[in-house]
Amino acid sequence: MAETNANDITLTRDYSAPLKMVWEAFTDAEQAAQWWGPRGFTITTHTKDLRPGGSWHYTMHGPDGVDYPNKTRYLDVVEHARLVYDNGGNDEQKPMFRVTALFSATNAGTRMDMTMHLPSPEAAKATRAFIQKAGGDATWDRLAEYLEKKLSGKEIFVINRSFAAPIDTVFAAWTDPQRLSQWSSPAGFSVAFHRADIRSGGSTFTVMTDGKGQAMHGRADYLAIEKPKRIAYTQQFCDQDERVTRHPLSSTWPETMLTEIQLTAEGPDHTRVTLTWTPPGTVNATELATFVGARTGMTQGWTGSFDKLETYLVG
Repeated sequence: MAETNANDITLTRDYSAPLKMVWEAFTDAEQAAQWWGPRGFTITTHTKDLRPGGSWHYTMHGPDGVDYPNKTRYLDVVEHARLVYDNGGNDEQKPMFRVTALFSATNAGTRMDMTMHLPSPEAAKATRAFIQKAGGDATWDRLAEYLEKKLSGKEIFVINRSFAAPIDTVFAAWTDPQRLSQWSSPAGFSVAFHRADIRSGGSTFTVMTDGKGQAMHGRADYLAIEKPKRIAYTQQFCDQDERVTRHPLSSTWPETMLTEIQLTAEGPDHTRVTLTWTPPGTVNATELATFVGARTGMTQGWTGSFDKLETYLVG
């Protein structure tokens, strides 16, 4: 998310799915129940009337058991193109903000451009902080995961983050070992390179430590590096002699993970990072269930790393 003017919060997402499919996933209550809300949240729809003057009445159920009643009121509906609605309100409280969501076909699929308009700069700042704390950005990542499964049957993990830095700077932070070591571990950990050969066909061997005696070794094999927009690599846990092992804290975690990084310039000084994680090849049912069930933890882990990257880029 980014602020374009003091009262607005904007968001852009690109989905590798046809426009009609994205629209229906967004507007059909049964499909929205598969992905709407932060990680760990579910929803129950009571009524939905998708037309100007209509409303979507639903309850969001938090992972802690707290229910959040919502009533979205539609002001404008143009099929496959535009939605305008008031969001975050119910029968007892006024809406928090007005949303304008634009949908357009692209060569790769569909782009969604969303603007949340708040009544004041202070309200925009508070709402941005609320969304970040609640993990609300993950809603749109969950949509990407839902669409991929609908299209291909594959389970993937997606996380996006926008950074206030030029695309070349962000790309260097992912591909320069010295810079990568400053931020790429989760919160509370640090990483050091035993070997750093970051290029197409190259590999790395690292050790990650928590300062309390815990050490985890890993290797990555780089499949593609396309400056400044794409990085792809596989990664595995291993022992200190670089022999492949299982996750030290989960014996049923897939042995190999495929990481794909897509960088998108959102202006001369802003870059969106889209990270996709999936176990490549054949995995058994237990491994797949472990991967799917760990998405909340993956979000927390990558969020910790991205927080460190944000601090590093600002510094």
